[in-house]
Amino acid sequence: MTSKTSNRLVAVVAASVLALGAFAPALQAQPQTLADVLRAMQTERDQVAAENREREERFRQEQVDREAELNRVRNEVQAAEEEASRLENLRNELDRELEELRAQLTERQGEFGELFGVARAAAADLNEELEESLISSQKPGRGEGLSRMAQAGTLPTIDELEGLWFTMLDQATEQGRVVRYEAPVIRADNTSVDETVVRVGPFTAFTDRGFMTYEAGTLRYLPRQPGGGAVRAAQRVFNHTDDGVVRGMIDPSLGTLLGLVIETPTIRERIDQGQWIGYAIIVVAIFGILLAVYRWVVLTVTSIRVRKQMKSSTPSENNPLGRIMLAYNEHRHEDLETLQLHLDDAVLKEIPKLERGLNLVKVLAAVAPLMGLLGTVIGMIVTFQAITLFGTGDPQLMAGGISQALITTVLGLIAAVPLLLLHAFAAGASRRLSQVLEEQSVSFVADAGDDKK
Repeated sequence: MTSKTSNRLVAVVAASVLALGAFAPALQAQPQTLADVLRAMQTERDQVAAENREREERFRQEQVDREAELNRVRNEVQAAEEEASRLENLRNELDRELEELRAQLTERQGEFGELFGVARAAAADLNEELEESLISSQKPGRGEGLSRMAQAGTLPTIDELEGLWFTMLDQATEQGRVVRYEAPVIRADNTSVDETVVRVGPFTAFTDRGFMTYEAGTLRYLPRQPGGGAVRAAQRVFNHTDDGVVRGMIDPSLGTLLGLVIETPTIRERIDQGQWIGYAIIVVAIFGILLAVYRWVVLTVTSIRVRKQMKSSTPSENNPLGRIMLAYNEHRHEDLETLQLHLDDAVLKEIPKLERGLNLVKVLAAVAPLMGLLGTVIGMIVTFQAITLFGTGDPQLMAGGISQALITTVLGLIAAVPLLLLHAFAAGASRRLSQVLEEQSVSFVADAGDDKK
């Protein structure tokens, strides 16, 4: 063996030793000869081969287990698919059987199907009536069975039909009764208080405080009670406990008319719709009426005094005829022409006193309708402005101007009518007094002429 070959062999052995050190770090002693190295390598190779065989065996076993699990899952899926197919077939079969049974039921029911349909419709209508009926404030919950019956898809039972019948009879009976009972009532401040309520059929419910409406299953006082003695009539019925008949008031529209009371404006609200023009017309009317009444009273008192003066020969200064008689006595010894002039002068002095303020009343009677017309024009201008800005889609936007236009016209006419009547009465009294004074002055002249003859 040459030196080169020996060196190669040494290098191979060294590499083998290093590899053996890497694969077998537990070896404590280093191999001393090539035979030891070969034995160590053989031992290590056998160990690695055994481990590899063990890994391969474990892998094969795991592969077998996975295949078995996969087969089991496949079997379960197949079984589930078969069960689903069976159930689908069963459902189709049951649907066909159900259709056949329904057809048989329809055939056997005959006219009873239409009868039960009418019963369900009657239950729905009666339930809707009960929800809005005042009787339900005393007997709540009567419509629960009717609601289920109306919405059910099956035939109604005998109990349900009897319940419908008894509810109809109860509703018909209660419509003719006047009942006193305790019920929760919502007052104007939105507080609920148990109060004694008197119900007149399904028409009206009230207490001694006033009338109520039935909304959403609750009794509530009207925000504004009706006028015309309606509340007093309700109080009479509420306080009546003896036998006999008492006069009251009901709402035959089942609450509709009482609901309109809330929407109907009061006199004050209507006057407010006229705004400043309406207030001005009212001021003019009040002033004119007071003036006309005052002048009418003054003329009536003056007329009474004149009639008394006509029966007396003693003149008095508290009436026009007495003052004319004083002028006659003062100038009765003068010639007839002069006496006539003095008496005419006395009559002319009294006539303006009698007609004082009547022309103003007449002017106010003519001005009031003109002010109403002015308010009408202003209201129409407001209405047209609203139409220009917002169009005609919402009538409420135009309601303010139209209300002002109409209410001022009404106020003007209302003011003019009494002013004209009072002016006519006062002017008639004034003319009658003037005529009496003129007649008396002529008679004084005639008496003076007879005396001079």
